[in-house]
Amino acid sequence: MTDTSWQPDLPIQSGPKYLALVRALRDGVRRGDLAPGSRLPTVRDLAWKLGVTPGTVARAYQLATQEGLLEAAVGRGTFVSAQSRRLGPTESLYQHPLSDPAADGLIDLRSPQLPDVGQSQALAHAMAAAASSLGEHYLEYPGLRRDRYCREAALDWFSCCSLKDMIDADDLVLTLGGQNGISIVLQCCLRGDRPVVLCEELAYPGFRHAARLARAEVVPVKLDEEGMIPEALDAACRRYGGQVVCVTPDAQNPTTARMSNARRNAIADVARRHDLQIIEDDCYTAPVSGLASLRAIAPERSWHVTSLSKTISAGMRFGIVVAPEGMGEAGRLTAQHSYFGLPRPVTDIITRLFTSGEAMRLRHDAQDEMARRLQMVVRAMGDHDMLWQPGLSFVWLKLPVGWRASTFARVAEAEGVLVRSSDEYVLADGHAPNAVRIALAGGVPEDRLLRAIAKLRDLLDTPPRDLPV
Repeated sequence: MTDTSWQPDLPIQSGPKYLALVRALRDGVRRGDLAPGSRLPTVRDLAWKLGVTPGTVARAYQLATQEGLLEAAVGRGTFVSAQSRRLGPTESLYQHPLSDPAADGLIDLRSPQLPDVGQSQALAHAMAAAASSLGEHYLEYPGLRRDRYCREAALDWFSCCSLKDMIDADDLVLTLGGQNGISIVLQCCLRGDRPVVLCEELAYPGFRHAARLARAEVVPVKLDEEGMIPEALDAACRRYGGQVVCVTPDAQNPTTARMSNARRNAIADVARRHDLQIIEDDCYTAPVSGLASLRAIAPERSWHVTSLSKTISAGMRFGIVVAPEGMGEAGRLTAQHSYFGLPRPVTDIITRLFTSGEAMRLRHDAQDEMARRLQMVVRAMGDHDMLWQPGLSFVWLKLPVGWRASTFARVAEAEGVLVRSSDEYVLADGHAPNAVRIALAGGVPEDRLLRAIAKLRDLLDTPPRDLPV
């Protein structure tokens, strides 16, 4: 079946034409104007009809194919998908560390791994204490307010930051980790069929996945050495609108950028001007002093998201959202509608970690160990161009002339070292800088870590003469 007559109306001033064309394809499929199995006009034909470049149409077709709206047949053309759309996500959010890196000689530096600073023993004691107090309350649903005892204990997590004197248990929402916390905020704040969220042009893939599940359109905002640029955020809001912006002011992932107080205030001013809700992603909990949380600067619209995953235990899946003033109940209701509340064993165990002081001890010990490993890596890398922060569990390595990020990652893997290319942090249509992220694997023995860094340094010193096509 051929549908060469299809020609959408692309509105003027709608942003990039390829995104407008993707929206038109979605609308056409939803309304039935584009029947399953129908063949779309060729790239050149549709480009001529719409008065745009063939590259614009090709990019729109590519994005719609990735969404499952279209399917391409080599030599035959592009068709509206005739099969039932694949439900749910199509790729893994987390690249699981290799089960036995030593067995095949690979060293995984893609994702940070926690060092063992006594977490297992502390968790075992907390679990035993929780087990000793089992009662009939375990037969009940968690309930909207039955986790208050854990929320009160969790306030200790903020004892070293600017929020300690301005929040209480009513402001907290307990979540199944930081990723779940971001999803809860999006569920609570987004409205409409295709809401717009704004994020840093290089961003942790998990945010993009959360936005996609919320049926949101993600708009990237340019970065500089301090993170998101306020003027770029303002321009994006004027062009696309938006309901939510996500920023990482203390430890931008992957560039390690940190915002000054002046930059944080400027971002808050733009958010107020355009009535944006702010997600402040603090899941890496980098040691910071003298800098104000966005939740402290703009308490009426900022959602501070943090977790224990990067410093104590990723497996416990415990996160905390500090909601804007007066929005704690709305956040907890959203969480209840999603999963009723955290399992009682989790809140019992975590409460004991906080009240015993073990949570903060483990947090600081893990950061101290990562800071020590970071210094080892910085010294081993010599004068190569790296960005880093004390206590942070990854570095951002800018590659010298002669290397491309994807090629460097591929050659490094052949040498037995896995790193993350910048390509993994950009949107489908974004520009990837010439850099890679190297995680400081806390679970890898120091001698193996240093050998891996030495291999990467050798590659940097000997770039290929000819890059593969």
